[in-house]
Amino acid sequence: MRALTAAIAALFLSAAAAAQQAPRYEIPEAAAETARTLAERGASSGLAWEIVESLTTEVGPRLAGSPAEARARDWAVQMFTELGFSNIRVEPFEIDYWTRGELSAEISAPFPQPLVATALGGSAATPQGGVEAGVAYFPNFEALARSPEDDSLRGRIVFIDDRTLVPTQTGAGYGPANFKRTLGWLEAQRRGAIGVVIRSVSSGAHRFPHTGIMSFPEGAGRPRIPAIAVSNADADQIARIVGAGHELRLRIRSTAGWRGRAESGNVIAEIPGRERPEEIVLIGAHLDSWDEGTGALDDGAGVAIVAAAARLIGQLPRAPRRTIRVVLFGAEEVGLLGARAYTDLHAGNMDNHIVATESDFGAGRIWRFDTRFGDRSLPAGDAIHEILAPWGVLRGGNQAGGGPDILFMRTQHNVPVVTLQQDGTDYFDYHHTPDDTLDKIDPEALRQNVAVYAAFTYLAAELDVDFRN
Repeated sequence: MRALTAAIAALFLSAAAAAQQAPRYEIPEAAAETARTLAERGASSGLAWEIVESLTTEVGPRLAGSPAEARARDWAVQMFTELGFSNIRVEPFEIDYWTRGELSAEISAPFPQPLVATALGGSAATPQGGVEAGVAYFPNFEALARSPEDDSLRGRIVFIDDRTLVPTQTGAGYGPANFKRTLGWLEAQRRGAIGVVIRSVSSGAHRFPHTGIMSFPEGAGRPRIPAIAVSNADADQIARIVGAGHELRLRIRSTAGWRGRAESGNVIAEIPGRERPEEIVLIGAHLDSWDEGTGALDDGAGVAIVAAAARLIGQLPRAPRRTIRVVLFGAEEVGLLGARAYTDLHAGNMDNHIVATESDFGAGRIWRFDTRFGDRSLPAGDAIHEILAPWGVLRGGNQAGGGPDILFMRTQHNVPVVTLQQDGTDYFDYHHTPDDTLDKIDPEALRQNVAVYAAFTYLAAELDVDFRN
């Protein structure tokens, strides 16, 4: 035991010595003081609230490809213009346009009653009179995927349960819980089912169903069956009836479907750099939203945070060295289509994208600073964190994702990224529901986000650091 204790002590001493020998990056005091001042101003600014209030009130829900999303682009151009940004423009692209139409869902037997439900993004319509069938119950997606592919579900409606998404700061359970939404339709359709119903991908108890886009693997085509989500309360009701041994029947009527091609677009505004305007620090959010709520948390808050933070920097008497580019991505909710369009259009200039990040996890307080930098620039990341730490921000690791719309820049072009991790404990209570409305945003937490984004963005644009190395 004594030898083991000595070995552990030696290991800790060795790690401490290595930490002491690691190079330390010193932020010039003038830059550090400017970043602190920006954070203080952000923490007392009401601009982000004004922006998200305007977006959710004057535009409201902004389904990708819809006339409402087009109005949102016009709104964003006007907002950036009034705030004094430069190089304001829309970069359009076309998408396949889907709408949910009208939906009704009910238990038809043994205890007839309506269900609170919504179509999933990409769902097909039912025949005009709807569909009614017995239910094949699966406790989770994995049970369905493991079931025989032998037409055993022909003529049935599949119900996929699974309440594994629980509230966490990081939202870590969302990915695993999401398989039933993204791929449940495909497994059900392969086995001859005429519809699929899932428990909403939700951590909340409110009787709101959660929508969201499904996945369409290459070669699979699009769904030929209706795919809907019911609220957690309704899923509990279904599970109770099945659990009691009753033969359950559901009736679904839906007019959801694809409506041809439509235009979307990314809205861009900049604060040109004073010395290296060709080098870009990108901060983004997505402008579209699902059409159930008003897109306040997802992602009106992000739009407001990045625009307000950049505006503070734009008011400085001297711009930072590099250009700050704010990108409001279109058509994020239906497959990161704006992210793909931006990365493709700017592929030849990705080497000049110095660092990128996105605000797309609601409006909870930022509590962790994650990076994905080269080893030699990690000390600079640590130094930036020291400026952010007084705002309740911990230093995270070096495997940041950057945000959904940053994915292709990171994976295809090795653009360094940062995640300013927000507290998402209650995010999936409201995510993709009619309850995603302005009243769910805490103004104080919103201001803290602006403070942290302003300080980080300024330092990334001002410091002479190549975050790739």
